[in-house]
Amino acid sequence: MNRTMLTATNTLTQLQKQMDVMGHNIANVETTGFKRREATFTDLLVQQFNNQSDANSEIGRLTPNGIRQGSGAKLGQIQMVLTQGSLKTTNRELDTAFTAEGQLYRVLVDHPDGSEIQYTRDGAFYLSPLSPNEMMLVTSNGDSVLDENNNPIYINGQVKEYQITETGSMVIQMDDGQQQTINLGVTLANKPQFLEQEGNNRLSLPEDVGGEDVVTDLDGALRNQISIQQGALEQSNVELSKEMTDLISAQRSYQFQSRSINLADQMMGLINGIR
Repeated sequence: MNRTMLTATNTLTQLQKQMDVMGHNIANVETTGFKRREATFTDLLVQQFNNQSDANSEIGRLTPNGIRQGSGAKLGQIQMVLTQGSLKTTNRELDTAFTAEGQLYRVLVDHPDGSEIQYTRDGAFYLSPLSPNEMMLVTSNGDSVLDENNNPIYINGQVKEYQITETGSMVIQMDDGQQQTINLGVTLANKPQFLEQEGNNRLSLPEDVGGEDVVTDLDGALRNQISIQQGALEQSNVELSKEMTDLISAQRSYQFQSRSINLADQMMGLINGIR
């Protein structure tokens, strides 16, 4: 296998990963609170041949000295883009939307070996009945929504009205005139590229990554930074036209690399056929 085939093969596998990222974005264009991913490329190692024995022979060149031969490209990073999505008014009391970038709800996800705190941007909440007079606040996937102390939110009694303030406080008016106030658990992602995608529109923090420089819980005095709108849902920030254009461009690059392998194979056949 010659150098052209190796270079094209290395790039083909990375282009396939880029197209997978774009396909994932397109598939979630209607997912509430979804944030698109963007794949960026970087060059692999480059081999340089100094074809001139004397550096003075290179004087006057407009390009770098020597001859460089690359070995393809790879994905340098797949980064989540946290730009604000458009808001859709629903007038539903338990629908909420963040109006500031980087803020996430904390939810409790149950696994066979235990529970784990994860994050979501989806603010469509529902009530899961536990008994005739007790309900639990959950997401559309059934995960428990957590308060500022990372405890599941339970609501007791007959509810008359829900009010969710801009700073993430849920004020519950009961039929008997009593009032219950709960602060929703909100986290700010300072470095979203460290968050891992877990499926079902959730994100998690890897075990070997931590610290407030990555995520910060907006509790106490930091709650003033929270910005929530009740009765609305945030749409995904995926622009379908842009994703389709980028996908076509990636497909053209994929075809070009495939054609390079075919041409290299034909050239080797011609050389081998020389008598």
